[in-house]
Amino acid sequence: MTLPPLLAVEDLTVEFPQGRRTAPLRAVDAVSLSIAPGETVGLVGESGSGKSTIGRAVLGLNRVHSGRIGFEGHDITHASSRTRRALSARLQVVFQDPYSSLNPARTIGQTLAEPFLTHGRAHRNGTRDRIAKMLARVGMPADTADRYPGQFSGGQRQRIAIARALMPEPRLVICDEPVSALDLSIQAQVMNLLADLQRDLDLSYLFIAHDLPVVRHLSHRIVVLYRGQVMETGSAAALYTAPVHPYTQALLAAVPQPDPRAQRARTANRAAATTATAPSPAGCAFTHRCPHAIELCRRERPLLRPLPDGRAAACHRTTELHSHSTTDGPGRTREETP
Repeated sequence: MTLPPLLAVEDLTVEFPQGRRTAPLRAVDAVSLSIAPGETVGLVGESGSGKSTIGRAVLGLNRVHSGRIGFEGHDITHASSRTRRALSARLQVVFQDPYSSLNPARTIGQTLAEPFLTHGRAHRNGTRDRIAKMLARVGMPADTADRYPGQFSGGQRQRIAIARALMPEPRLVICDEPVSALDLSIQAQVMNLLADLQRDLDLSYLFIAHDLPVVRHLSHRIVVLYRGQVMETGSAAALYTAPVHPYTQALLAAVPQPDPRAQRARTANRAAATTATAPSPAGCAFTHRCPHAIELCRRERPLLRPLPDGRAAACHRTTELHSHSTTDGPGRTREETP
């Protein structure tokens, strides 16, 4: 029996005004995705691709131009402030910057107690015990509650931010670039912590990042965004080992290589594939950077087409590129000019 999705985003479009004489900026363009209970869906793409805008729209922080957002079977697209306050017990967020997400004038204990105060669940002894248990769960010492954010490192602050998000016992946590501001060794620790918490607490995550290998580590499925549009979606393993869409291939090609010659070759290939021509509004958003682009790509926006392995890609040449990706080997791209 298939469980209904915990989060269902349907044809979401978000626009930002740019002045009276300028058309609005379409930051998110007809994006659909869903998250099942206990599942992690990764949102990946370059800066400006619309990842964080989608997360903020789900949280009610960005106004939705069109489309629908459903959570736990209820339409929350245009939920009131009162409804949003009640939702925050089951829908939480961990932001990118651990240095600005905690109030420096409040102790960690006061910060972690705040969700209980918001929802009227605060009892002096019970809240103190709950804080102590949550801090222990995220790997922080018992005296953390009596100290201030300035006394902790970035990695420790992010653990505290995770503890704060989990205090009201949410079902879905939106992780907006939660490790991008941390050192590599600390990133791995925080990622492992998030995985352990998901297993122990049956959490669902919407995991937002620009780094495909990081997203792959935690995600069951991945949605690849470019200029506010979905380029490819599918299982994390399939997208990482045999990407179909040229943009997904480009994201993987951007991952640094230990071999200097291989890295130089990748950089040269990416530069050769980029043209000075801006993408046509009617065509594929990735046309000007795509080594496989044909005239149809410039004239007509491709639909998200399903593939036999359960993935989908928004590319006019999906079928042939899919056959190339499955024969070229894991993680490789085929630089073929039509």
